[in-house]
Amino acid sequence: MTKRKAAMRKWISSGSRFEEEVGYSRAVVDGDYVWVSGTTGYDYTTMTIADDVVAQAEQCFANIARALAEAGASLDDVVRVLTIVPNPADWPPCWPVFKRHLGRARPTSTLIHAGLATPAMRIEIEVTAKLPKGA
Repeated sequence: MTKRKAAMRKWISSGSRFEEEVGYSRAVVDGDYVWVSGTTGYDYTTMTIADDVVAQAEQCFANIARALAEAGASLDDVVRVLTIVPNPADWPPCWPVFKRHLGRARPTSTLIHAGLATPAMRIEIEVTAKLPKGA
């Protein structure tokens, strides 16, 4: 990567050890956009994860909102969301959580049913946001 490109790019970390071990960032700001990695329901301050899928979805959005804030954006700036749930039955209980956090943004949305890194993970959410003007 050239120095010019690196100067325009900002890397954001959640503090998860996996980011360093695997070699990725929680979010990357490049130009007018923020790309947030697939985010699970881990509470990174305690490195715990709730059993309940709705609680995990809430924690996902808290983690995502934190990364977006560091980038100068918010959940209202999200333009795309990708959700992965291993169990199709876990998706409908999460609808109100998505509506509460993304209802104003109304991003494009894709849902995939697929396995996640561990059985404890019941949902993973990835978003792209456009930085607000002047950010």
